[in-house]
Amino acid sequence: MAEQICHKADIMAIQDAMDILSGKWKISILSSMCYYSTRRFSDLLNDLEGISNKQLSKELKELEMNKLVKRTVLDTQPVTVHYNLTEYGWTLQDLIHGLAAWGTKHRRVIMDDQSIVR
Repeated sequence: MAEQICHKADIMAIQDAMDILSGKWKISILSSMCYYSTRRFSDLLNDLEGISNKQLSKELKELEMNKLVKRTVLDTQPVTVHYNLTEYGWTLQDLIHGLAAWGTKHRRVIMDDQSIVR
């Protein structure tokens, strides 16, 4: 019975994480910052093929609200805005690297299966 309670807590924790990280773009935005560190809005637009300005702005605000991303406005002409992972955001680095490794492996598995079918 205690084991079930423990797993229920884990499942709830995963759901909490997914509530913050879910959606088409959040993991990709965090990945860009993880791999390239400081990113400008235009850098992120270039990194994430298909995202609109409005959607990127919305996602960045949500990530900032959840203390994963820091927005820094520089006093330049024109004004420059940088986005970085917060110290807390960097705690996702292992997860992002794990997802990248799994995604690469999964692509190989799928491609190998498709070459066998042909």
